Amino acid sequence: MERDKEGFFYPVAEEAACINCDRCNRVCPAQKPLPVDDKDPLCYAAISQQDRQRAQSSSGGVFSLLAEKVLEQGGAVYGAAMEPDLTVRHLRITHTEDLPRLMGSKYVQSRMGDCFTEVRLDLEQGRKVLFSGTGCQGQGLLGYLGRPKPGLLTVDVICHGVPSPGVFREYIKYLGKGNKIININFRDKHTGWTGYSTSYTLSNGKHKHFRTFFDYFLGAGLRLHYFLRPSCFRCPAKSGKSGSDLTLGGLWHIKYVPEIHNDDKGASLLAVHTLKGKDILRFLDVNVMIPQNEDNVRMYNASFYVSPDIPKDRELFWQEYALYGFIAVKQYCKKLRPTRLQNRWIVCKIELKKYLTKYILNLK
Repeated sequence: MERDKEGFFYPVAEEAACINCDRCNRVCPAQKPLPVDDKDPLCYAAISQQDRQRAQSSSGGVFSLLAEKVLEQGGAVYGAAMEPDLTVRHLRITHTEDLPRLMGSKYVQSRMGDCFTEVRLDLEQGRKVLFSGTGCQGQGLLGYLGRPKPGLLTVDVICHGVPSPGVFREYIKYLGKGNKIININFRDKHTGWTGYSTSYTLSNGKHKHFRTFFDYFLGAGLRLHYFLRPSCFRCPAKSGKSGSDLTLGGLWHIKYVPEIHNDDKGASLLAVHTLKGKDILRFLDVNVMIPQNEDNVRMYNASFYVSPDIPKDRELFWQEYALYGFIAVKQYCKKLRPTRLQNRWIVCKIELKKYLTKYILNLK
């Protein structure tokens, strides 16, 4: 794998070992998308009964329930983990105590390493496997394997696009201001699920957080799209075309689900694409599993259906980034950032909502 000028990793064939079979291109989802059924998925709202795991998750804790079921059967679970050096890599785990490493959102491209080979070996040995990742990573695995395999459960996430690992490294330096950051959480719920924060821990033990709404990295990357991976602008995995059994995301239209009281601790949207995916739902330890209207899903989880737009000045951004580094990210984020008065109004609304929620709960 080699890093390009935008900080993304791309595979490079070893010429001495290449036999010109062209299989790498034939199984690559960016080159040749998988053939999948065009039928609409079945969508559900779901919340885990396990409060601790729900608190550690980005939404309603459904991924950890799926993983536990596979691990209980002696299986293996693959997912993205943040390493001590803050590199995001796909890891294989076989014990529930390692599960927290795979939980939570990591808004940066993960390094796959030898995961596909390890998945194949696990399946050949008769071991059940859960593979989780973005839609294109799931497509890549299925392309490598040739077809869906018995014993393999594939789960993808609703993905807005993959930000650059190179820009992420510069972002970490900017946040640390000369100090080493040893941990970062993009979806810290201590300020609530809907008003989540970015939090990070420094090597000196200090813990800091701020509203994710004001995060330069997520602002310029996810909301303005300047340093998303180029293939994300024509993603072949949208609208359930990843070939995965299940898709997970946040239940952002929760206000239209009267059966669920929004305690601001997180709720999941679950899209079911296959009979295998539907079958495992029967064994999940959830408080609710409520069918959802797809119109609401389309409205509040548009990234499930459409690719992000390419910014017209994306090339100019990269020219300025090459000159000024992360300062360029800050400058482009000024398009997003509200005035100081607007900041205060946003914070006041969030705090008022939290106060009213607690007040209503106390009345009950």
